[in-house]
Amino acid sequence: MSIFQRIATIFGAKANKALDKAENPNETLDYSYQKQLELLQKVRRGVADVATSRKRLELQINQLEQQQNKLSGQAEKAMQIGREDLAREALTRKSGLTQQITDLQTQHEGLQGEEQKLTLASQRLQAKVDAFRTKKETLKATYNAADAQTKIGEAFSGISEELGDVGLAVQRAEDKTASLQARAGAVDELLASGALDDVTGTQKDDITAQLDSLSSENDVEMELQRMRESLPAGSEKQDQKSLEGEDQQ
Repeated sequence: MSIFQRIATIFGAKANKALDKAENPNETLDYSYQKQLELLQKVRRGVADVATSRKRLELQINQLEQQQNKLSGQAEKAMQIGREDLAREALTRKSGLTQQITDLQTQHEGLQGEEQKLTLASQRLQAKVDAFRTKKETLKATYNAADAQTKIGEAFSGISEELGDVGLAVQRAEDKTASLQARAGAVDELLASGALDDVTGTQKDDITAQLDSLSSENDVEMELQRMRESLPAGSEKQDQKSLEGEDQQ
């Protein structure tokens, strides 16, 4: 295969692919149906033309037969008055008309046969056109349904892809949140153990914690002493004895 043949093949394949992509089955079917209707119309016009020609021949034959009858009557009248010469002429003309009538009848029979053929062809073509119209509408309905189903499937596919992206985004957000929560918990544990310095100053060392504990105990003792002083003297002794008795028990 030469380079030019290969190029022609490639361009032909690409052109065929482009045409196939651009072709709309509905339009193609309607166009084919329209062409069949035009062909059927031509056949019907042919039948009408042949029928017209046949009818014209029938009229000519009738006229010639009428002339024959007229010549026969003239020949009889000529013989009645003793004009054999006129009778002979009339019969001669009548004989000439007979040959014309025979030729026209032959043509008429041929036209009748042609008309019958065209009529039969028109009927068959009409049946084919009707069948194609039914098939065309069925194919169009099937194609439209398949096209709609394909578009719905593509729409659902797009929605599924979008939902998948959303699901991935949600999963990433959840993973990131869990990671931040785990990191925050780890930092709190490290700050509590003293492994990390609290730059805010809220984390206390051991000495500060002990001093705060002593201060808290001192506050408690001072509060108890204040409460003792506020009680009557007898009540304090009685309470002291009650406490000692409970201790002995």
